[in-house]
Amino acid sequence: MNDERANICAGVPQVVVGMGDLRTSADPDVTLITHALGSCLGIAIYDPLRHVGGLLHAMLPDSTIDPRKAAENPYMFIDSGVPRLFRDCYALGADKARLIVKVAGGATCKANTEGDFFRIGERNFIALRKLLWRNNVLIKAQDVGGFQSRTMWLELATGEVTLKIAGVNRRL
Repeated sequence: MNDERANICAGVPQVVVGMGDLRTSADPDVTLITHALGSCLGIAIYDPLRHVGGLLHAMLPDSTIDPRKAAENPYMFIDSGVPRLFRDCYALGADKARLIVKVAGGATCKANTEGDFFRIGERNFIALRKLLWRNNVLIKAQDVGGFQSRTMWLELATGEVTLKIAGVNRRL
């Protein structure tokens, strides 16, 4: 962590969101963090009035490829994890009309995009955009694509999303 990030998180509990995982909170003293967003997507949603937010680390676009895994862990997939993210935040008092959505990840796994046969990162982002569009939800900010892994923080006190890419922190 560089000094800027250390100052932001000083004394603030961090809750780690693993791969194929979801965390929500209404505690403004919490920061949600997820690491290793390569082709995976980090989806942060935040209600600024209630200080309710959530962070999903989704790995694959479509749960129908493995219904057994989807039943065990719906957070692995965009199509099953994103609805759970929204429902869990609603249960904590968030309102859809106030939610701010920010997205990071979706990188390609190879510098030569022709060698990235499955294009998981691109397909993840397309699946997310379609799902949000069908539900009248807009993405406020995004940092997707490219070739580098990202770390993503959501600060519940402010709703600020910070990314760390190649050792450099920046607000999203």
